[in-house]
Amino acid sequence: MSDTQQPPVEPLGLLFPSPGRLEPAPAPNEVWRLPGGIAWIHLAKGHRGLTRPVLLSDGFETGPSDLEELWQGLERGDHPFITELRRRGHDLVLVGYDERSASLLDNARTVREAVLRTIAQRSGSEPLVVGGLSMGGLITRYALAKLEHEGIDHQTATYLSIDTPHRGAWVPIGIQKLAHLLTATPALSAQINSPAARELLWRHVATVDAEPAEDARRTEFLTALRQVGDWPRVPRLLGVANGRGDGARSGVSPGTEALRVTGGWFAGTTLYTQAEGDKQLVAQLKGRLTEHESRTTGLSALDGAPGGTLESYGLAADRLKATGPIEVSVRKVCFVPTVSAVSIGELDDPYANVGALGAERSDLDEFLVADTDEPHTHMSEAAGTWILDRLPN
Repeated sequence: MSDTQQPPVEPLGLLFPSPGRLEPAPAPNEVWRLPGGIAWIHLAKGHRGLTRPVLLSDGFETGPSDLEELWQGLERGDHPFITELRRRGHDLVLVGYDERSASLLDNARTVREAVLRTIAQRSGSEPLVVGGLSMGGLITRYALAKLEHEGIDHQTATYLSIDTPHRGAWVPIGIQKLAHLLTATPALSAQINSPAARELLWRHVATVDAEPAEDARRTEFLTALRQVGDWPRVPRLLGVANGRGDGARSGVSPGTEALRVTGGWFAGTTLYTQAEGDKQLVAQLKGRLTEHESRTTGLSALDGAPGGTLESYGLAADRLKATGPIEVSVRKVCFVPTVSAVSIGELDDPYANVGALGAERSDLDEFLVADTDEPHTHMSEAAGTWILDRLPN
């Protein structure tokens, strides 16, 4: 018997949960097929066509966009954002992709076509609002900057990012290595090694034995951004962070046990929260015939940093339950640090007090931080109202 005969686990939701279905979204007024993607058009009440367009892009996952899911996330949380957006007379253009884990540069072509088609079909001359959730904010940032670089008028007055990892996202190194260990479920390793994940993650490991580093694809993406000016210069730049801005630790202690497999094929596998310093233990990965120990040097204690959260360890534990009993001590950790979402600092200093740094340090013209660390891309009433109050009248 070899480790190639290990039991498979559920391939979806290692990074993001699979949400339950709520009341279905209303049918869009129009559906566009775009190169590499799709768009749903939801007109404001009384509008017969696009008049005051707000274009929002989907974020990261594996496979094609589920615009029903995106609509639910914006509408069915604490704040009915889409209802309020349309009540104020704005038309919504939701943009999705044939493959969300493709390169951001490839999916930016879909956004480009969506922007140009919105301009072509718009009645009147009201400027556009263009942005996105999570990765979608980076895709739209690049697409608008590239249009400007090419001398094409994108007619966009406002750019909006919602918990977008402008300076990088964080998935614990132990989680990434666990995905590579689970060879009976190759979709997990493929997700971590997808072009988009390599471009988004601040530190990445491509195999169970690799050392964490900035991936070459991320370096190439950042270079491509700089070549088109890094940011669009015409629109006002707005950003929302799901993390608090005072630099306070979330409550996740560094260097503590996050989950332990106590039985079955992977018995003894243990993941630890990220700690600062040299040779910090982050994972003991065990199969029937293999064992890997992973330590890191020079990384920040990012799991407990203020920012938008994911149930990174919790979701991993949920998947591993199919192979044996699990003990989980930490479910959720930071995914997009606040300093990244408001583009004010680097991930090697994720506890920086954003307020003390001063808003002028940010690449954004104006931003909002949360009162407490919230789930990644959560649309609170405070965030929804703040966004709506800043859209063009």
